[in-house]
Amino acid sequence: MIVKELDFYPAILLQQVANDNGGIILTNKAQEAGVSRAVLSYLVKNGSLERIAKGQYIFPSEIPDEMLSLSKRSENIIFSHESALFLNGISERTPFEHSITVPENKRPSTQIKKSCKVYCIKSELFNLGRTERKTINGNLVPCYDAERTICDIIRSRSRMDEETFLAGIKLYALSKNKDLAKLGSYADKFHILPKVRDFMGVLV
Repeated sequence: MIVKELDFYPAILLQQVANDNGGIILTNKAQEAGVSRAVLSYLVKNGSLERIAKGQYIFPSEIPDEMLSLSKRSENIIFSHESALFLNGISERTPFEHSITVPENKRPSTQIKKSCKVYCIKSELFNLGRTERKTINGNLVPCYDAERTICDIIRSRSRMDEETFLAGIKLYALSKNKDLAKLGSYADKFHILPKVRDFMGVLV
């Protein structure tokens, strides 16, 4: 059955699926294109594909985009804190592990918790400052904007490396694109406006 299916299956279909999803072949997208799970399994066994996560594959010649892969595992993941500093260009170092925020009423999988630094937030604040930023591979992923990120790192300072924290604050203060009005609005919603004013008052 698999051989018969492969006979009618043009490789260009999977390539198109990969192109449409940042190099990742998602099982549901492959099935929509007419490629069954059985064929995907067969292609993994013969070395034509590599499985990088549940329901995700890449061609062996591709370099996996870990952040894109993570973002496609759940709609309840937004890159935050150290990862958001990096994605927003206000960090001097690449984070050793990905930092994500999830709504407090949603539990990430065990695999995600093992590979990421997970922060939880009230559902009503989950999407505050949500935007998209490009990974080093050029793919867009959900991420908090710079102002939300500054609020987050101030709120979670005790869980962060002090050098990363201070560098992020300093680089944001020096940024020509900072939006202090937005920062103040976010800080007010998090009830940390005095803290944010203290930091910005010294640096800006």
